[in-house]
Amino acid sequence: MEKKRNEREDIFSKVVRAGKRTYFFDVKATRKDDYYLTITESKKRFEEDGRFHFEKHKLFLYKEDFEKFSNGLKEVIDFIQAEQGVYESSMADQGSQSSTDEALSTAEYTNVDFEDLNQE
Repeated sequence: MEKKRNEREDIFSKVVRAGKRTYFFDVKATRKDDYYLTITESKKRFEEDGRFHFEKHKLFLYKEDFEKFSNGLKEVIDFIQAEQGVYESSMADQGSQSSTDEALSTAEYTNVDFEDLNQE
């Protein structure tokens, strides 16, 4: 029974690396198979002697709070974006450029002249 419990505990995970921080979004199950979310922020901290450790902060979010949490988070993000504009990360720019490059590559492939294929 214990082995089955451990197999069920971690349902889904998503890791987000953001600069010096890493965020872990982990869906877990209670003993009654109710899902909940843990959000962990991990930061690498260095000691004076060069050794390091990870400082972690964890937040537990239960399904009955998802809507209120989501609404509050959206409201705060909307406020910040309205006041200071939308922050475009370099990753978003790279994704945008990648999409543009992909569209150009696709266009190049779709503009094949079949007469060119017969030339040697």
